[in-house]
Amino acid sequence: MTETFVGDATKVKNCDWITGSTKTYPSLEIERTGVLATIWMNRPQVFNAFDETLIADLTHACAALDADPGVRVLVLGGRGRHFSAGADLNWMKRASTCSQEENLQDARRFADMLRQLSEMSKPTIARVQGMALGGGTGLAAACDMAVASSDAVFSTSEVRFGIIPAVISPYVIRAIGARQALRYFQSSESISADRALAIGLVNEVRSPDQLDAGIAELVQALVVGGPLAQVAAKELVKSVTGRPLDATVVEETAQRISRQRTTAEARDGISAFLEKRKPAWVS
Repeated sequence: MTETFVGDATKVKNCDWITGSTKTYPSLEIERTGVLATIWMNRPQVFNAFDETLIADLTHACAALDADPGVRVLVLGGRGRHFSAGADLNWMKRASTCSQEENLQDARRFADMLRQLSEMSKPTIARVQGMALGGGTGLAAACDMAVASSDAVFSTSEVRFGIIPAVISPYVIRAIGARQALRYFQSSESISADRALAIGLVNEVRSPDQLDAGIAELVQALVVGGPLAQVAAKELVKSVTGRPLDATVVEETAQRISRQRTTAEARDGISAFLEKRKPAWVS
């Protein structure tokens, strides 16, 4: 931990400090340590399986934290033994008795939550231990990066229940590519932490007792970067991925760096390097 984000951790369920309202998140616990915010899914009795409440809570909490200028990095984790076992079976049972239109609205809410998480302007890290099944794999893939415990197990297991991993597919395919997705979307095989690392689903694997140390090291690396530059870097990846390397892309990248160089953040960052001091955002 560095002085950039060390501070007394504050754990809250009432999020007045974020929104100025009395909004509460029954299925979450939010912890603040300086500029680091951790959203803990807090349904350990059902292995953090998600239902309507957890989906709504994650959607609103991500939006609130993204709007908070005091947050530089977001970590998503799960209380208890497991990150997330995916969809709550009672929720799925209720959905099976609903009309197609009701199921569509349900799916849209889940899709909106994943998009909210994926498009946050702050760097996001999934902290994965134990099971990350179905939608749990989707949550990990929707984050910018993921650090997994060596005991973590992933699976896109939907076909076992006669359904498909439709809503999570853009994020999982972004992480592992179409070829691997063709296998795992159809086979529903379990994916070990080491295999997840090999195919790009996670960025790093740590032993269970070193998982939080791995997260801390990654956070430490992230907070020394310029926050506006990180937003621009995320937009850059999104913009150029999958496009042919042609004159249009070359010109666009030149335009992007020329704009970035003229920002106050860039001027301070370059001056700080030359003057052997910390830039303004490292405080």
